[in-house]
Amino acid sequence: MDLPDELTLPLRSGEAWWYWLGGRPALDFVNTLRERWWRNVETLVTPDDLVAWLRRAELLGPDAISPPSPEVLLAARELREAIDAALVAAIAGKSTPADALATIDGWLPAAASHETLVAGHNGRPLLRPAAPVAPVAHAIGSIALDAARMLGSDERVRVRICASETCSARFYDRSPTAARLWCSMRGCGNVAKARRHRERARGQPAGQGVVSNIPLIRGDRRHDR
Repeated sequence: MDLPDELTLPLRSGEAWWYWLGGRPALDFVNTLRERWWRNVETLVTPDDLVAWLRRAELLGPDAISPPSPEVLLAARELREAIDAALVAAIAGKSTPADALATIDGWLPAAASHETLVAGHNGRPLLRPAAPVAPVAHAIGSIALDAARMLGSDERVRVRICASETCSARFYDRSPTAARLWCSMRGCGNVAKARRHRERARGQPAGQGVVSNIPLIRGDRRHDR
């Protein structure tokens, strides 16, 4: 859902404004800071928001857990911005900032999984995945692991920022040609298509008005991310 211009900031809770166009947990997580090109709207406002987002992302089960501390929320946001700094560098063909690399790497141990040996119904032992001791930290670590696998391999060449000037969505391009420009063809893609149609009707060059991956502020904010 697009953010209205008259939105009261800061938000009391950001759950109503999450979207899931990233194609990977790490990119959906980065997209919880919306409108990076304009207002930088924080949607992980409270620790409860963090838990709810992790559950919506299917990284955290429905079992009751103790709410994370405000410090955990701040650390999760720090990881989010480290991932974004790393992917922006990857898109630009530059080296990953050392502090971003260290932040992502520092969360990887939390992603480690364990197994437990339990008795089966017939009395024979069964080896099963064990529940994480710290579920929230484990879920956040899983995001860091997804980012590390993406940025630390050839997969990094498929990381994108939506080409719309009024969208800051990060997404993973799974198209066969790796030539996708828009976070969504139904959203930003259709807006660009309609713009090109209007330009052709006015006799302007068809490509004029289509922008690069560097978001800029413009007057038409009807399709913000």
